[in-house]
Amino acid sequence: QVQLVESGGGLVQAGGSLRLSCAASRIIFSMFDMGWYRQAPGKQRELVAAVTAGGSINYAESVKGRFTISRDSAKSTVFLQMNSMKPEDTAVYYCNAAGRLRNYWGQGIQVTVSS
Repeated sequence: QVQLVESGGGLVQAGGSLRLSCAASRIIFSMFDMGWYRQAPGKQRELVAAVTAGGSINYAESVKGRFTISRDSAKSTVFLQMNSMKPEDTAVYYCNAAGRLRNYWGQGIQVTVSS
């Protein structure tokens, strides 16, 4: 079965950095748009950043200039480099793989930014 396994979350102080990784298995990675979403307590899940199969990238306004998404097709992995982090970045972060017919989610990973 398809698996998206996130890693790299944790606790960081405001202004610090974290790098999330999402390793995909059992999908043709190059055919999927990959994204990172997050959900804070009491809020809806929101898109943080996405990179299409063709390499187009978009970011939520709140993270532009601070976060960078990238993908490594050889490793079937998508990354999210998070710099200058803020307490409002605290959330569970989810990896998403979106194909023409199927949409897959990782289990989520906690990111906490202390002030």
